[in-house]
Amino acid sequence: MAEKTMTRRRVLGTAAMATTALAAAPFVRGAHAAGKLSVAFWDHWVPGANDAMTKLCKAWADKEKVELQIDFVTSQGDKLMLTAAAEAQARSGHDMITLPLWYAPAQTDNLENSDDVWAELIKRHGETTAAMTYVGKQNGHWIAPPAIQNTLTLPCVGRIDIFKEAVGLDLTQMYPAGGTGGNKELTDKWTWDFFLTAAEKCHKAGHPFGLAIGQTGDTANWVGAVFNAYGAQLVDKDGNTTVKSDAVKQVLAWFQKLVKFLPPDVFAWDDSSNNKALISGQAALIMNPPSAWAVAVRDAPKVAEQCWHFSSPKGPKGRFDPAQPSFWGIWKFSPNKAAAKSLALHLWEKNSVEQLVAASHGYDIPCFGSLRQFKTWAEEGPPKGGIWNYPPRGDVIESVSGSPAPANIANQIYSQATMAKKPLTRFRLRFRHPPAFPPPQVGEG
Repeated sequence: MAEKTMTRRRVLGTAAMATTALAAAPFVRGAHAAGKLSVAFWDHWVPGANDAMTKLCKAWADKEKVELQIDFVTSQGDKLMLTAAAEAQARSGHDMITLPLWYAPAQTDNLENSDDVWAELIKRHGETTAAMTYVGKQNGHWIAPPAIQNTLTLPCVGRIDIFKEAVGLDLTQMYPAGGTGGNKELTDKWTWDFFLTAAEKCHKAGHPFGLAIGQTGDTANWVGAVFNAYGAQLVDKDGNTTVKSDAVKQVLAWFQKLVKFLPPDVFAWDDSSNNKALISGQAALIMNPPSAWAVAVRDAPKVAEQCWHFSSPKGPKGRFDPAQPSFWGIWKFSPNKAAAKSLALHLWEKNSVEQLVAASHGYDIPCFGSLRQFKTWAEEGPPKGGIWNYPPRGDVIESVSGSPAPANIANQIYSQATMAKKPLTRFRLRFRHPPAFPPPQVGEG
């Protein structure tokens, strides 16, 4: 057998080819994706959503010759968070696991770098949202692929009939079904100052806005959006405390006006209270994903027929919708990281995304604007088109409460609802008048 001569050029060429193959590994079919893979997905509240996810994953596994195990883990009782924490500590468990919002940055050191996945997704679908970037990119790198399921926003959900009668505003004209940002003439007037006027009129009509001001996730989300709209920061991007500012004073003065028009017990509300207020027929407006409306379709159809989802009001710094990005974290200790990345990319094919959105009845929002024109949002009802404006479009900025503080600080601001803990609760004792309506007894969405 003739001896092969290995020149310096051949050695370098071989190394370059090996590097290229390694970089492409997550995106190719065959041995790179074969083997075993165990995935823990968030247990979706929408019936049928898990089935759609299972079908897509099994189709991928059959094609890639992967032995796939799927578990759906509930977020109730913090089981999903506890599962992730236990696996990170034991360095054993699933290969990929759903990590909502701050659960992902909290595991940064244990997660596999996902810059390669994100490069491919951005190439396919364009740039992602500010909220997804803020949470998912830590220390200059993407810490996990984005998740489709359980990525959501919490815009306004208003009663069409009450707004027409009490406020003189047709929500369906301000934010019609279709288009990319609503009727500009009307949306320009939809500001947080006008929000106060609408809140007062609806309160006088016996239908106050249902907005929690306690230490809950719902509170942190919507209050944080108001702070961002006014440019009011508790901590800046460098970690400096900036609470003593004119912007913070301005937003606190705004809240002092608002609480006069809210139910007096909002300081004790939990995350189900606003859902109940809407479904019971009492609240004229809440800030929520379509979960409350979906339960109303089942339990209170007359209320559901009058629900319209639309963007948050505009403040001095812009129009901000509260956002909760979610991720599919891939553990560094996973023995099959390439297969996990391959699955994530398969689920982000346009056809896959559309199936998952349809299965969730529009609840899940893709983090790419180019994937927000699916027919699901236009056709779901009643009323038809009532959730079209749930995915942010146009001038809406998706924001996370606590931003722009570093993740470890913003996490605490969010989880402790710091913005509402002291500055706002000092107003609660001023408004001890009888409740505008009895606490609703309808089940949570």
